[in-house]
Amino acid sequence: MKIMNRWIPRIVLFLAISVAGLANQAVRGEDFPPDQIEFFEKRVRPLLIEHCYSCHSDGAEKIQAGLQVDSRRALLSGGDSGASIVIGNADASLLVSAIRYEEYEMPPSGKLPEADINTLVEWINMGAPWGVDAGNVPAPGGTIERAKFDLAQRKASHWVWQPISRPSVPEVKNSSWPITDIDRFILNKLEVQGLAPALPVDRRGLARRLAFDIVGLPPTPEQVDQFVQDTSPVALDRYVDALLASPHFGERWGRHWLDLVRYAESRGHEFDYETANAYQYRDYVIRAFNADIPYDQFVREHIAGDLIQPPRLSQQNGFNESVLGTGFWFFGEWAHSPVDIRKDETDRFDNMIDVMSKTFLGVTVSCARCHDHKFDAISTRDYYSLCGFLQSSDYRQVRFESIAHNQQVADQLDALDNGYRKAIRDAIGGLFGDTQVPELLPNVNSDQVRMLVDYSNLSTENYLQDGLIFGKRPRTSGEAYLELHEGKPSVSIAEYSAAVNDAFWDIEVNVSESRPGGMGALDPAFRSGRTLRTPSFESPTGRIFCLVAGAGQIFACVDSHRTIAGPLHGETLRNVELASGSSNAPHWVELNLQRYAGHRFHLEFTPAKNQTFAVLKVVDISEGAGPPALATDLNAMATRLLELAANNSNAQSQLQSIANQWHSDRERLRQTLMPDSALAVAMLDGSGEDDRVLVRGSSANPGDLVPRRFLEAIDGDQPLSIGVGSGRLELAQRINEPTNPLTSRVIVNRIWHHLMGRGIVASTDDFGVLGQAPTHRELLDYLATYFNENGKSIKQVIRHVVLSQVYQMSSHSQPEAIAIDPSNRYWHHRSPKRLEAEVIRDSLLAASGALRPQFYGRSVPVHLTSFMEGRGRPGDSGPLDGTGRRSIYISVRRNFLSPWMQAFDTPNPFSTMGRRNVSNVPAQALILMNDPLVSQLSEQIARRAIATEPEDRSNRVNWFYEMLFARPATAEEASLATGYLDLQAIERGVNPDDLSLWSDLAHAMINTKEFIFLR
Repeated sequence: MKIMNRWIPRIVLFLAISVAGLANQAVRGEDFPPDQIEFFEKRVRPLLIEHCYSCHSDGAEKIQAGLQVDSRRALLSGGDSGASIVIGNADASLLVSAIRYEEYEMPPSGKLPEADINTLVEWINMGAPWGVDAGNVPAPGGTIERAKFDLAQRKASHWVWQPISRPSVPEVKNSSWPITDIDRFILNKLEVQGLAPALPVDRRGLARRLAFDIVGLPPTPEQVDQFVQDTSPVALDRYVDALLASPHFGERWGRHWLDLVRYAESRGHEFDYETANAYQYRDYVIRAFNADIPYDQFVREHIAGDLIQPPRLSQQNGFNESVLGTGFWFFGEWAHSPVDIRKDETDRFDNMIDVMSKTFLGVTVSCARCHDHKFDAISTRDYYSLCGFLQSSDYRQVRFESIAHNQQVADQLDALDNGYRKAIRDAIGGLFGDTQVPELLPNVNSDQVRMLVDYSNLSTENYLQDGLIFGKRPRTSGEAYLELHEGKPSVSIAEYSAAVNDAFWDIEVNVSESRPGGMGALDPAFRSGRTLRTPSFESPTGRIFCLVAGAGQIFACVDSHRTIAGPLHGETLRNVELASGSSNAPHWVELNLQRYAGHRFHLEFTPAKNQTFAVLKVVDISEGAGPPALATDLNAMATRLLELAANNSNAQSQLQSIANQWHSDRERLRQTLMPDSALAVAMLDGSGEDDRVLVRGSSANPGDLVPRRFLEAIDGDQPLSIGVGSGRLELAQRINEPTNPLTSRVIVNRIWHHLMGRGIVASTDDFGVLGQAPTHRELLDYLATYFNENGKSIKQVIRHVVLSQVYQMSSHSQPEAIAIDPSNRYWHHRSPKRLEAEVIRDSLLAASGALRPQFYGRSVPVHLTSFMEGRGRPGDSGPLDGTGRRSIYISVRRNFLSPWMQAFDTPNPFSTMGRRNVSNVPAQALILMNDPLVSQLSEQIARRAIATEPEDRSNRVNWFYEMLFARPATAEEASLATGYLDLQAIERGVNPDDLSLWSDLAHAMINTKEFIFLR
């Protein structure tokens, strides 16, 4: 008892210190990893704000039950019923019990979705991490005073917002070591710390390191020998330049880029619907890296490649490369039937902004979705100003192979048609001025009928289409046009103003991947390049009527939702058929979308195959009212022009002659069309719109309209000067401006990270307050300056880095250096680097001779194991070896990722991942020991070794070492290998040249650290 009493004060003191520490931690936001704080800011705090703050925060009119949830300390203290959370134990937490509707029922408005409950459970179990509350500090009374969001102060106090400056190259004591200025920046800090750089790696190790870092494949023994034996002063330069010129370079560095844009070929969610033609973006990225496209051009193509004029064209095939970059916006997860369709849109926009801002800017803009950023100089208005660019843009499958060529044909067609229309006016004299086609919608009651879109009165910038088939403008009433009657060309006069597709384009064919269910009923092979898009509008009633003629499909795109699969949103799609014997007169088609009243819409009209589809007007009609009556004498009045001409034999003869020649010229021009084109995911510009701030991030609580602009900390708070459309091209310009300190720093840091294993800023995707500070800030600015002055060339920066002494250092460190700098922050040696999953697999294929050097094309289906089950499981499994193709060409299915890739830390493609995890888990060893592919390729390596060295076993063993490790075997290693083979031959009773023995040797070597690490 005395012993227990003696310990009680200490236990009390310990608990007091712990609680104080937790409370203080809530203020400071310390001791939590940045990824956990980001998890809290992006996923947990928004839930608390939306569902709890109205009753349980400082801002509540009356705090209910004595509980506040707007600080970590308040949650730990709890309210009238006690502590709200138990750190690390969600099941014992009162908060979780309440949201599960067990003891209490919170929020009282309705139980949270299961996904939100799971988010809060995960947060508590991980330790309830909490960020800094914008400088909140305890007030004298114990409450928390909230500091005002001060963007200017935050900008001034954090290094990343400061301009890039050209640093002075520092002096060093050991002047014989540096080769480049990079070396001087590193050596200067080493010398300050009393450290010395490691010795250089041996030539074979350097050859292997360079090959893997630049092309992601092992060097052949011949390549290594040639490099080692080349004693020329420029031997290293030649070797590096050859690797940079290899087409495999784009595959290696393209894979790095795909991690950033969460590239995947399916949508995830419940059924993992496929994303048709996603691989075209992957191929675009590989080509762009191989061509060393200037990075500012690469950025511009991603943000607004569909708007670049003239676009960058493929040197080999002449197709539009620029438009393909915009596909990255749309590789996020898509739900197929969200109940709250507007919330789903805001979630998709959030992911798009998150990926864009991290990838190009290295800042977490999406943390400002529900409130001003808790740490960085980023406001909520910044976030929603960027949302406006997305609100003004749209998804499409673009005919990228033909669009540039056929645009030129469209320009010629427009000029040709205009010339013949003038000839017709001349032929029938003043007849056009004598007769007017009547207004189609007389006496519209504006109280009951609201005009949404009128193709008789539409500005040029709002005449939107995916493709070219609806011409450059609507056809106007009384205008001449050419058509065929029973195969004979004749001139007709437009009876009404409308957007009408031209049969000239009917020969176009879309070449698309067959993706059942990928976009539900919205078949890209039918719709792409053939669709008229209205400007966006709001419908207060949801009773939308379209005045159309002909046959086609109408799709109502509500809040940009497109995955129409199942009955929930099927009502947004309507097929319009031409009735037998119909006069093809305009008529009203109703879209009953009343449950979407008040939402944002645009409509898309696609003509049926080889049919004409005319779109005249779109109106919103109040409940109880019907569509307006149409003019009854429309046809008679319009055709009177031709009747007058028919009474004049000279005019009639001229008209027929013009019609014949017009048809002949159009047919000749039609022969120049490029009829077939592959499709690719891309953006389409819409009508320019600004978005509203969503109060507390809630789609049900819109606030003020925010003009589109770039980040205020960089560009000020004035709206961008936007001509027409979305303004994405102007946004791309701001991102690329020399005054923006983020873009160049972020990309050179990524390059350093991939070459050296850790970035100068280790948190490659977050340069903000939550990220890690740069270890060598001057070096970062030096590289950014070098990058800007050398054409923004990624290859040039890579070359500059790998030719430095720093890059060429050995991975062997001195014990005294480790004692001073255990984490190697100052780069006193090159830290060992494990190969990524794709590179390990590709190395096995290369060593076995099974690697097929085939570039580009449709992805190889992922190989499905018996354990890969679930909804959306692909119907066909890919071959075990992926037909020998590099890993970048294996299909990436969100819900069916390769177990091999996951074991070796290939990221789940849901957001930007510039720095992969590098784990050391049993699954990796188990895969290398037991995976059928490893066994298969080990045998193929053995067959290749026996074929290469059929007689000399010592040479054969050496071949293994050179092929797998890029070095010859030592005498001891050769002796051990041959001894093992001899012993196993005796025990198994087989010949020493038996394939199984050599397969086992290959398998054993594959399972060594040397095979999967760079030394």
